[in-house]
Amino acid sequence: QVQLVESGGVLVQAGGSLRLSCAASGRTATNYAMGWFRQAPGKDREFLVAIIGSGSSTYYQNSVKGRYTISRDNAKNTVYLQMNSLKTEDTAVYYCAARPTFGGFATWTIAAMNYWGKGTLVTVSS
Repeated sequence: QVQLVESGGVLVQAGGSLRLSCAASGRTATNYAMGWFRQAPGKDREFLVAIIGSGSSTYYQNSVKGRYTISRDNAKNTVYLQMNSLKTEDTAVYYCAARPTFGGFATWTIAAMNYWGKGTLVTVSS
């Protein structure tokens, strides 16, 4: 069993930066590929980025490539999402999720994740 707890969501102005954290607990948490999704008001939850267990490979959706950076510190069992040049359309609840392997972009669907956090709200004001 893996538990995920997100933190770091706040109100920030457009153009600003923010770092989200996802603390994982559980004996095998560091073996899992971890990723971030977000769900904007009135929209479906969408996959953004992922990182494999070792941290040596990362994967980004085109919509956030160049602005978002995912990283992990396995000594702290924590995954981070650095978000720069924030836009009002980045406003959403951000969720951390985990599955055993990356497996390709097509596998990062809501149903395919083994574990979810409860989310943290990011609000970007104009």
